[in-house]
Amino acid sequence: MPARQEHVTRGELPVHRIGTADFDAIANGTGDIGAMRLLREAERSRRLLLLRAITDLVAKDPAARGPLAPPDDAWDLLTRVQNSAPEAVDLLLGHPYTGTWAGYTIRLLRKQITGVCPLWVHTGHLHALAAAAAIRAGLDFTATIPVWAGTAMLPGLGLARFRAGTEWMVAEVRRTGAVLELDNGREIVRAPADPATDGPGWWGLRQVTAVSGDRVLSLRLDDLDPYRGSFEPVLPQRLPADERENWTRLLDDAWRLIVRCLPDTADAFPVGFSSLVPRPMQPFRITSASSGEAFGSAVISRPADAASLAASLVHEFQHNRLSGLMHLRQMHGDDPAERFYTAWRDDPRPIGGVFQGVYAFFGVTAFWRALARFDDEPFQRIAEFEFAYWRQAVWQVLEVLRADPGLTIDGRRFLRRIAEQLGPWLREPVPTPQAAAASTALLDHYAGWRLRHLRPDPLVVRALAEAWSAGRPRPALGFLPDADPTPVPDGPWHHARLDLTRLALNDPAGFARHWPEVPGATTADFAGVSGRFAEAAEGYRAELSADPDSPTAWTGLGLALSRSGTGPAGSVLLHQPELVRAVYRRLAAGGTAPDTPDELAGWLGWLRTGTRPARS
Repeated sequence: MPARQEHVTRGELPVHRIGTADFDAIANGTGDIGAMRLLREAERSRRLLLLRAITDLVAKDPAARGPLAPPDDAWDLLTRVQNSAPEAVDLLLGHPYTGTWAGYTIRLLRKQITGVCPLWVHTGHLHALAAAAAIRAGLDFTATIPVWAGTAMLPGLGLARFRAGTEWMVAEVRRTGAVLELDNGREIVRAPADPATDGPGWWGLRQVTAVSGDRVLSLRLDDLDPYRGSFEPVLPQRLPADERENWTRLLDDAWRLIVRCLPDTADAFPVGFSSLVPRPMQPFRITSASSGEAFGSAVISRPADAASLAASLVHEFQHNRLSGLMHLRQMHGDDPAERFYTAWRDDPRPIGGVFQGVYAFFGVTAFWRALARFDDEPFQRIAEFEFAYWRQAVWQVLEVLRADPGLTIDGRRFLRRIAEQLGPWLREPVPTPQAAAASTALLDHYAGWRLRHLRPDPLVVRALAEAWSAGRPRPALGFLPDADPTPVPDGPWHHARLDLTRLALNDPAGFARHWPEVPGATTADFAGVSGRFAEAAEGYRAELSADPDSPTAWTGLGLALSRSGTGPAGSVLLHQPELVRAVYRRLAAGGTAPDTPDELAGWLGWLRTGTRPARS
């Protein structure tokens, strides 16, 4: 089956390259439609190669296809489609979960392992892809596809649901004229004339369309495809009708905000984003994810408002753009060491994850910056906070990452282009309350990360504990460099104070009434976010009396003391909290613990440390 002809010269495979101007435009966050089309075409060629590789690998190992026909039958059907309706193959290769399936299945074959399902169920999805393309092309055909837990997916179209059968079985797909049937040997499901609609035994793949002015975004709201997840295949999770309506409304409002705030991104969005996997709402938290293999898609939990959804869409679109670009340009070496701090993760991250995060949250920063400028938007206060928070968070990591020796020349250029955009934003005015809240939230997270992922020098801990127990002044320590972070956390962490801060900005009138709904929030957290710092400090002392290991209580005490006093206790609890807790633990074990943790922190005083949100 040939690739798209405009990329082919006689006797050669298509070669995809990206020029300097398009590279810089993507780095700046303004990649135009042409650049996105280039990335999309490269992804389709990559998927075509993976399809051919899977076909060849399964053909060499009949056990890998189980009860299904040889993979060459699926390839032959795809060739028929290419000859009669090449646009149907184009849609197949552009479908995000063709990429997810291909990447997942090629790993299973090369590692000679099974996945969530028996291997033949995964390899046999090739037949389902070919059948879906043939249906789009209007061809008459017969094919056999896998059935998992009574469901048979035709990617991009819909899913047949059989009432009877075993966990793993096969179904015959038949199309004759306008009639499409799926038969598992015990039951026949006839698809509706329009497969996007529901019918007896059939769920259609839903499409939602958002319009803002002359810009249109049409997305599949995919709750069916087994390869829609970020990591492992999953069964369908059909959205209830009211949830579908919620998503439709939110997407329409979010698209309006993206068009208004980031018109260049809005132009490129429909070219590079085609599918959204909806997940249930989580109180006070939005989770989203995307895969480098699922170019054009994201998994997003339903947010409470359109601005949060718009930010999540921009965030995942940035990931999609960068993942596509990194299939053409190498940005960094393959270093899996988890050695970086980032404000958007609670664990140390490797260079690849940090590079992706910087670009994704650079886009988020741009969105909130633009939204904060509109006086007529109800989200202005929270937008000002988010802009202040993310510009600082991204810049801190960007400074460290740009100096890392693991970057390639392309990687350095890419980050330089981001820095040229982001740097001037640091000087833009933000109202003092929102700016102060953002700085406090970032200090909170960094201190918590240090507590959980940095281990102080045991010799220093012992020397300090011995001096305290003997009633001596703190010994001179000199400069205390940071140890390398460990991925194993020392204690749990939650984001209650950050959630409370956002709640106070979003709903100041209802803050006192609704704060107990925030997961993990304590009365000390409520007092601290409300500005009652002495009360908050007393609350955190009580929490530490009950649980001396609690990272959130240690950092909360540091925040409260730093805002209510002038001594060094608050500073050392925010910048070297892991040392304070380690000494306190040793003293408690020896029966000489101080009356309050801040008494020990004050005794430690100002320390010269290697503290900054940076690589160790």
